[in-house]
Amino acid sequence: MPAAVSPVVSTSPLVKTYTLEEFWELPEPPDHSKYELISGVLYMAPPPEYRHDSIAARLNRLLTKHLLATGDSGNIYIARAAIWTSPNNYLEPDVFYVSTELEMTFDQSRRTSADLVIEILSPGTALYDRNTKSDTYGALGVKELWLVDGVAQTVEVRYQTGNGFGEREVFSESESIVSRIFPTLALTGRDIFD
Repeated sequence: MPAAVSPVVSTSPLVKTYTLEEFWELPEPPDHSKYELISGVLYMAPPPEYRHDSIAARLNRLLTKHLLATGDSGNIYIARAAIWTSPNNYLEPDVFYVSTELEMTFDQSRRTSADLVIEILSPGTALYDRNTKSDTYGALGVKELWLVDGVAQTVEVRYQTGNGFGEREVFSESESIVSRIFPTLALTGRDIFD
């Protein structure tokens, strides 16, 4: 397992930073937004839209079906499950997969990385998901990242290089998605978006 790396976040020194203890004490936002913590900087994402939730549910069903068909005993996690690595990093991916082998390297109090993370882009979070959050996943050793764009109907797949994400491919709704984590997965964008 790669060592937990604190991602570099470029921000003003005047921005308040939080510890995980302070983060836990924050009140629930009245609009049900989601808080995340990256290098002590608090990020708030608006609640997802209906289409976002439908795509997440479909991905959960398709990936679970693939795990059952292949005898893979890893786990698919959905919203509210988190990846957190230190006193100042806490992220909630939309969907993520942790293999049995990787899961066995974690202490039982938290997941510190994932084999595959899937973020479903929404107009209010697309820039954050594509940049800050993606860079953080790369620094945390996530092996593969999917950025699912329901508007453009594309799936961008980024691959770990050992030093963050490098190589990437973009698949249209009619193309088969190539996954290094699930090399036998038969899935197109149409399966996700229809």
